[in-house]
Amino acid sequence: MLPSGSPLSAWLAWLETLSPNEIDLGLERVHEVLARLEIPIAEHVIIVAGTNGKGSSVAMTSALLRAAGLRVGTYTSPHIIDYNERIAVDGNPVGDREIIAAFEKVEAARQDEPLTYFEYGTLAALVVFAEAELDVWVLEVGMGGRLDATNAIDPTAALITNVSLDHCDWLGEDVETIAAEKAGVMRGGIPVVFASTDVPRAIVDHAESIGANLLLRGRDYTLDSVPQPGLRGAFQVGNAAAVLALLDAAGLDQATDKELVAAVLPNVHLMGRGQVVEQDGVEWLLDVAHNPAAAEVLAATLAAEERTGETVAVIGMLDDKDIEGVVKPLDPHIDRWIAVTADSHRAVPAGELARRIANACGRPCLIAESPHEAMQSARRDASINDRILVTGSFYLVGPVLQRLKLYSRSQS
Repeated sequence: MLPSGSPLSAWLAWLETLSPNEIDLGLERVHEVLARLEIPIAEHVIIVAGTNGKGSSVAMTSALLRAAGLRVGTYTSPHIIDYNERIAVDGNPVGDREIIAAFEKVEAARQDEPLTYFEYGTLAALVVFAEAELDVWVLEVGMGGRLDATNAIDPTAALITNVSLDHCDWLGEDVETIAAEKAGVMRGGIPVVFASTDVPRAIVDHAESIGANLLLRGRDYTLDSVPQPGLRGAFQVGNAAAVLALLDAAGLDQATDKELVAAVLPNVHLMGRGQVVEQDGVEWLLDVAHNPAAAEVLAATLAAEERTGETVAVIGMLDDKDIEGVVKPLDPHIDRWIAVTADSHRAVPAGELARRIANACGRPCLIAESPHEAMQSARRDASINDRILVTGSFYLVGPVLQRLKLYSRSQS
């Protein structure tokens, strides 16, 4: 364990050295350490899985439950700017001191188990939640579902937002195989809501085989009278309807009161998901869309918002992503592309990214050496009413958002 008094940054750097694998799907290690921790589990545990829309769904779930007077812990990943964002109590990221204290407890129970960074963080979040004596824990799956660390606890209700191609190297090469992994969050006898109208056969089959109470849009719930959330994009109404169905089925119907819903949902926002920052007459649109399905949704949002100015896209992506599948649906709505290396050791170098974008779109793509240079380039050529889209990865949106916030503070 690190020396007493070590800062959170030192802990996070150290956690990356504990496992030989950055991603090592499996529950045995987490189960073992969780048993040693002996923490009490909340009465209500909600797990949120799916390819896209998990963060939005967690944000809406938390906001509704808190408005109903319940104490709520949320665990999400990855973070946009600070690690603390991952572990929130009653809507507020917990402080460094609480996270370090939880890390110390996990370390004392870990012994020789080689936990991954994500597994360690998941266990720490559960320690924080247990000590806060919360009413509801809302856990966002990191990858897949069946073997994800969040699935080490039996949920009392589950939500699967949708299934599309992503993380194919770990989850499978087709939608049905990936769906089978995500179906692993189901339990017999508990409600599980599937939010998309495109339901893979593997979801239905697994629910039937274990006796899970599967709730489907159009059959078990509708979008009728669901207000548009503050989150950007018409598709968010579907996510909101699924969240309301989930809370109802989970016996948390105090959070689905019509007046409460009408007051809460329009005020739900989430960093890096359709987030807009206005700066000197130019709109910065930050959206972490990093797979083809998310890009298609983002493209529909861009198409629905007519503008008199141009749209410049600043994009960075990781090496396990479908670059062509992301840029092709966006390209009809983009006037200029700027490629940059995202802030991750797994990022595609800007030059390689620009080459692949140019080949996919049939036109040039500029290269920037850093997020700061990309921002300067995009802003230098932008006019009033132009829009700058920042997309492709959490590891680009975060640094850009941080710089925009620093700029905003310097001007105030």
